[in-house]
Amino acid sequence: MPARHAPTMPPLRALRPWLKVGLILLGVSVTMTLLTCLECLSSPRELLLSFTLTTIYTCGLWLANGYSVDWLDKYVRWKQSPGKRLVLTVLVSLGGSLVVIFLVRLGFVLYRGKSPAVLFTAPYVQGYVFPLVITALISMFMHSRSFLLGWREAVVSNERLQKEKAQAEAESLRQQLDPHFMFNALNALTSLVEEEPQLAVRFIRQLSQVYRYVLDARQREVVPLADELEFARSYLFLQNIRYGEALRTELPDPAAVPANCVVPPLSLQLLLENALKHNAASVDQPLHLRITLDPEAQTLSVQNTLRPRRLGPEESLGIGLPNLTARYAHLTDEPVRVARTDTEFTVTLPVLSLM
Repeated sequence: MPARHAPTMPPLRALRPWLKVGLILLGVSVTMTLLTCLECLSSPRELLLSFTLTTIYTCGLWLANGYSVDWLDKYVRWKQSPGKRLVLTVLVSLGGSLVVIFLVRLGFVLYRGKSPAVLFTAPYVQGYVFPLVITALISMFMHSRSFLLGWREAVVSNERLQKEKAQAEAESLRQQLDPHFMFNALNALTSLVEEEPQLAVRFIRQLSQVYRYVLDARQREVVPLADELEFARSYLFLQNIRYGEALRTELPDPAAVPANCVVPPLSLQLLLENALKHNAASVDQPLHLRITLDPEAQTLSVQNTLRPRRLGPEESLGIGLPNLTARYAHLTDEPVRVARTDTEFTVTLPVLSLM
């Protein structure tokens, strides 16, 4: 017969937070009992009853405020809507605390054999003041702790996003000013100067526009979508000269691009560069690159035929798309979506709007 394993006990480390909370609540209950019922010291029964009642108050109010913090953190965070969160904190905390106080006092009244109607008489109504003072102290601690934790999380998240943004900018600049790109461009230009001088002039103008855009846009957080697509046209013009019939491209009509749409700069170049770098292209099997704008869904898709080729370790670091995703996370909650089939690879970018 297989040996039976003894049930594993939870690690002590997992119990420490609960033990700490229990000791705090016990200390609060003992202190409040001694402060509010000094005459009970001569009567052990009344002292025990007062301690039990205070403990129920303390634990109930702690749980009510603690769960209200967790519930509010899921729906309304301090860093997103501090004013709204403050109002909801006061309402939820006081409402939940009043329910706890009422239920505890109702149980006490029933224990004493009295009618629940006495809860609404003047002496009992005035008795809500002291529990509410305890509530205010507990609520202040719980919600201040939640605010500080949220603030610390926001600081850490901001530092991480700033680091990722800096890495993304460095990677984008490295890709845009890749010596291989310049080397290929100069080789293509050399052939054009000898064979088609007029096309060579246009090639030089497009190349200068590409590098001017890189230098101007890399320090900006967002750029107009129309400018980014114009840059993509210039970039793909240079690549079309290099690949010839092996590359087929399709871009949106400039007239269909809304003026208030923006995207992170050099987003398209990163995706186009990846498509050209990771896929084989030939005259017999051309590489199709298509950029599609959906104004209603506010998305921009870059789609290419999938024909992977093997790359050396120095050719691809595998961080371009993750960096682009991190840059978008700094600007919007909308995700960058990646879809892959047997024949196509598509990256869909959210399009941001300037109001």
